[in-house]
Amino acid sequence: MATTVHIPKPVLERVDERAKALNLSRNRFIIVALEKALAEQGAWSPEFLESIKKLPELEPLDDLLEIIRTHRKSKSPPQL
Repeated sequence: MATTVHIPKPVLERVDERAKALNLSRNRFIIVALEKALAEQGAWSPEFLESIKKLPELEPLDDLLEIIRTHRKSKSPPQL
């Protein structure tokens, strides 16, 4: 199914670099990365879901990433 998402330019540039290094299309790389993230994530805790509901509307990716970093417990971010 076709969909549209906004990916900030710096992130998209990294996606393109990684996809090219793996000899994958951008689309295939994103699908593989999402499938891997979903498989590793498992179920999100009720506390996490409630905290997401309380977040204000955020546009800049940096603001969202900072919130995630401050609430991260013991796991480091997954390597894509």
